[in-house]
Amino acid sequence: MGILVWIIFGALTGWIASMIMRTEGGLVSSIVLGIVGAIIGGVVMRLLGQGGVGGFNLYSILVAVLGACILIAVVRSIRSNKPNTP
Repeated sequence: MGILVWIIFGALTGWIASMIMRTEGGLVSSIVLGIVGAIIGGVVMRLLGQGGVGGFNLYSILVAVLGACILIAVVRSIRSNKPNTP
């Protein structure tokens, strides 16, 4: 996919994941979340023996949203276990 398609794809999937996980953020954070989510989702699906993100289609959107939700959950977990420092 071209860079413009990745940006649009990232914005869409990042926004969907943000709505599912009830987080807030701007356009740039949605794009980054969606693109990183696509990478994470692709790795997870390949570990499960399935295909990763292969284009701008429904399956790829679902894989990227899954990866973005995993990323949000991991970040939340790390932030909630962070010790308080004076």
